[in-house]
Amino acid sequence: MAVSRGAMVYPHLFRDDSAAERAKTLGAELALKRGSGRFSLSPESMFSLSAGMKLLLPSLNGATLSLGTGSTPTFAGCLRNASAVAKAAQRCGNKIAVIPAGERWIPGDLLRPAIEDWIGAGAIISALAGSRSPEAQLAVAAFDSVKSRIREILTMCSSGKELISKGYIGDIDYIAALNIAQVAPRLMDGCYSCGN
Repeated sequence: MAVSRGAMVYPHLFRDDSAAERAKTLGAELALKRGSGRFSLSPESMFSLSAGMKLLLPSLNGATLSLGTGSTPTFAGCLRNASAVAKAAQRCGNKIAVIPAGERWIPGDLLRPAIEDWIGAGAIISALAGSRSPEAQLAVAAFDSVKSRIREILTMCSSGKELISKGYIGDIDYIAALNIAQVAPRLMDGCYSCGN
């Protein structure tokens, strides 16, 4: 959502005390925990971003994966931009890995599979040409089985129930919207920007 609005997003490790200093150095806004600041991982907080703004976005999952890709072309995809990401990725080559991040929980640093990420991966893979691994086939099958009722499924899954219990049901409407964004955020020089 941020890149669709023309912003630049810098992923940053979640439990890294250098976030505030790095944001200051970059001239970026720092995303904080929901309810703690102007920007957060909540999609609704992205509406006040404007073109050219920089956002430092600490996260447990997406940032960790993003910062570990090295020189591999890397895009940020979800249900909202699944087709756009598939098209952009195919322009980079024929071998494409789609990684549903899951959720890493504190305390305990436990990994919880996230159905919304699995369905999102299936949406992206369904728009890719070529052969598919068994894992990719299952992700597409999961997406196909729920694509007519994504919002309903997301309200019933663990992550959705958690958002609803914390008063963020509006986030589900934003994350459940399929292919409404034509932007494929690409990670270059540590920053996601429009990679189309």
